[in-house]
Amino acid sequence: MVPALLKTLVGRLLPVIAAAMFISGCATNNYDVKINSIANQEKAAGVSYRIITKNGQDPRADLRTAEAVDYVKAALSGRGLYEAPSPENADMVVEVDYDVEPPRVEFEQRSVPVFARVNGGVRTIIVPTRDSNGQVRYRPVSVMDPPSNELIGFEKQNVPVTIYEKYLRVSARENIASGDDEPPSQLWSVYVSNEAEDDDIRSALPVLASVVVDYIGVTTDKDQKVKVNSEDPEVTFIKRGM
Repeated sequence: MVPALLKTLVGRLLPVIAAAMFISGCATNNYDVKINSIANQEKAAGVSYRIITKNGQDPRADLRTAEAVDYVKAALSGRGLYEAPSPENADMVVEVDYDVEPPRVEFEQRSVPVFARVNGGVRTIIVPTRDSNGQVRYRPVSVMDPPSNELIGFEKQNVPVTIYEKYLRVSARENIASGDDEPPSQLWSVYVSNEAEDDDIRSALPVLASVVVDYIGVTTDKDQKVKVNSEDPEVTFIKRGM
């Protein structure tokens, strides 16, 4: 009786489990990335750099920042840029900034499972009993199975979803003072972000850094959007580092 009941329950839950695994897999591997970049066409950027972090974390002491810096260095190497042996002689200062914005709630139309309550059926089982003489007899007994909830389909519903925006900003400025107490000129800046239901910035960083490569020195007239898979060769290159 128990194995049969378990088999029935598993059969009813398989569609839900499969759908959940499919959605989870897509969310883990695929990233919708938004890009906004700008470049100073009047200034030559150079090829050597020194890195600083805007969030104030020391890459030598903070593991997450060290990973972010390594990913950015790999991205810069993909454009032929290199870290200057002597920081004061670098052509530019590259600033790395990353974080997760405070969560917000949005409503999205999604397919949700619909269940119906089904009454249990009546079935007959054979049970052993003893008569007045101590003899074992078998007799049929009617039993009713408990009611259950069965999946009958899916329907569209507006459901609240918590969204986290994870971002990586990589910008470069001259490694010299411009004079007249003005800050050094900005050379280029790339801002990439991903909005998802998780706040896992660590998994997102190599994906975001892989997109930075193509937009260094580029000015986007409006936000660009690309789809990136975490198993793409460009992401693998970033993960391997220098």
